[in-house]
Amino acid sequence: MQENYQPEILETNIQKSWQEEKEFVVTENSKQEKFYCLSMLPYPSGHIHMGHVRNYTIGDVITRYQRMLGKNVLQPMGWDAFGLPAENAALEHKLSPATWTYKNIAEMRKALQRLGFAIDWSREVTTCKPEYYRWEQWLFLRMYEKGLVYKKKSAVNWDPVDQTVLANEQVIDGRGWRSGALVERREINQWFLKITAYADELLECLDKLSGWPEEVRTMQRNWIGRSTGATIDFPLQNSNEKINIFTTRPDTLFGVTYLAISPAHPLACKAAEKNSDLHAFIKKYQNIKNAEADIATLEKVGFPTDLNAIHPLTKEIIPIWVANFVLMEYGSGAVMAVPAHDQRDFEFAKKYSLPIKKVIKLKDNKEWDFSASALTEYGILCNSETFNNVGSEEAIPKIISKLEELNLGKQQIHYRLRDWGVSRQRYWGAPIPMINCPKCGTVPVSEKDLPVVLPENVVLKDPRSPLLSIPSFLETICPKCGGKATRETDTFDTFVESSWYYARYASPDQNNSMLDERANYWLPVDQYIGGIEHAILHLLYARFFFKVMRDFGLVKFDEPFTNLLTQGMVLKDGAKMSKSKGNTVSPEEMIAKYGADTARLFIIFAAPPEHSLEWSDSGVEGAHRFLKRLWSFAYTQKNLLLEQNKKQISPNEINVEQKNIRREMHKILKQINADMERKQFNTVASSAMKLLNILQELTKDSKVNAYLIPEGFSILLRILSPITPHITQYYGASLNLVPTLQPQTGRK
Repeated sequence: MQENYQPEILETNIQKSWQEEKEFVVTENSKQEKFYCLSMLPYPSGHIHMGHVRNYTIGDVITRYQRMLGKNVLQPMGWDAFGLPAENAALEHKLSPATWTYKNIAEMRKALQRLGFAIDWSREVTTCKPEYYRWEQWLFLRMYEKGLVYKKKSAVNWDPVDQTVLANEQVIDGRGWRSGALVERREINQWFLKITAYADELLECLDKLSGWPEEVRTMQRNWIGRSTGATIDFPLQNSNEKINIFTTRPDTLFGVTYLAISPAHPLACKAAEKNSDLHAFIKKYQNIKNAEADIATLEKVGFPTDLNAIHPLTKEIIPIWVANFVLMEYGSGAVMAVPAHDQRDFEFAKKYSLPIKKVIKLKDNKEWDFSASALTEYGILCNSETFNNVGSEEAIPKIISKLEELNLGKQQIHYRLRDWGVSRQRYWGAPIPMINCPKCGTVPVSEKDLPVVLPENVVLKDPRSPLLSIPSFLETICPKCGGKATRETDTFDTFVESSWYYARYASPDQNNSMLDERANYWLPVDQYIGGIEHAILHLLYARFFFKVMRDFGLVKFDEPFTNLLTQGMVLKDGAKMSKSKGNTVSPEEMIAKYGADTARLFIIFAAPPEHSLEWSDSGVEGAHRFLKRLWSFAYTQKNLLLEQNKKQISPNEINVEQKNIRREMHKILKQINADMERKQFNTVASSAMKLLNILQELTKDSKVNAYLIPEGFSILLRILSPITPHITQYYGASLNLVPTLQPQTGRK
């Protein structure tokens, strides 16, 4: 044993032994309870950051604790390797995205291994490799056969300089983030996955996910947005056309004073042909962002048209306005406006001096000031012809029934959820396995020709996808007629790769099928860990994919993740760490200076997992001092520990005071078991510090307390083993104190 704590030497040697002994490589064992712990796979940016350290340390503590309980524990790792950042970096550095990506993976793998995580690296997957994405291509084709895939025109943000589609986040003040060009709104053909076919099940199964934070479940419920209401047709004046709208409040139908349509609505475009001012308005607002958060904060503006609709029940003439807050992507691109009973409609009506017609009154007959705000709650109908004095709840089905009689409306369940557009006009992504034939149209690639391999040795010259100019990729033969054809040059949205990777870890070496029987041994994931920012898209898409895989007989469960932990961010000076703010801390430098165990201990001790963690240099120093104190204690007491650790304590050999001390040590252990189950790891770390203080007090009379010190130190090693595995393994092995965390009952 070395007198001084030298973590670099210690940790390097122990990690080498883990690797040589394949300590964390696991296989399926039907006689042993399994536990699958998974942290969300990282994007290989080249360097790990403190968010990675926190995320994967939390997962590793859970993994090691479950191993100590005797379970067969899987903790794998992989790389979410496709995506736009690699293209941008490759352009900047004049490399191929593949070269950039694989280099980054090697660097990040080394950094993660330096932290001593109990990862089964034999199951590593990299999503940009053909042996991985061939199976999502295969699943896409199966979904196409079942009618779960279709192609249609969809509006996109088009950068005319970079000749590429931009995400909403890449449009800044109406211009492309890279080129600065004015962005155009275009309609292009896109591939969609029919996630709406699973909307009801995705919603209903949320009630079964009791191991998920309620906040996440609520966010998904709201995103799916199931609502019951009615579709209503407003006939267009002097035309055979109708404007179809959806509303959850048919009880307010008599209060409609205008219709609002999207700038991208066909009627708006038609009206603009004869109105240059309207044309200018549409051009100005056609590129607004379509995220709800953006719409909510957007200044609401509109422009009148020469078009009018006819109220389906009163036959009143209703003016039609083009409004920037109405999106074609949601519903029909048109809304009925009831200013007296919808606050957004109210503000718009006040701004443009449009009528405000009261058709609902409060149930207690109190007066409402309609000049100040809209009355949005249910009440009693008024100014609604034959439905006057009927409550909103009773009026809704009656009004729908009346509309159905007139063939101008019907009851309908509506979803906020839209089908998932998976086409990306980008190079660095998995090719969509479809072929365009001039004779046969769109034809799926034959299964025997999978994977459709993305050419990797491509140095990008500009942001445009090079696939259109690579004949060896583009040109192919139609599998249906044998004639000349071209491949689809769109690639998959990178959310596709991350929607099923957790299942592939179960059988990463399976070359003949997407998954095999091993998936049903390991799945579902028992504990999933990741940031709250993934609460909707990634987690919803992963749930959707899992249900699709179930329906194709690949898995036998309904949900992929039994328990979900959403860890907080790592902050410094009150803000999230970022290069742009200059407040980052290098994990590699910290580990080189203090060791992995210090980094792990600080991360765990500084805050509960679900809370944000404020970085503290003094906190890191404190964690390191504790481990040095632990090392020093073990070194100075090594002879006592070696001599006494195998002896049993007899009640007759200890006095009342020692019994109380022993009881206190076991109370700490009992509490720690409870804290580990509750994932309150910060209190586990603080309890370990408390126990070391007790042990150091016992050394003042080590002769009398010779039996308590070894037992207490054994408990301390077991407490710390999931958090600081290197130092605890060293002393556990050196002193024959094997860390096997088991609850013990203190003597009374």
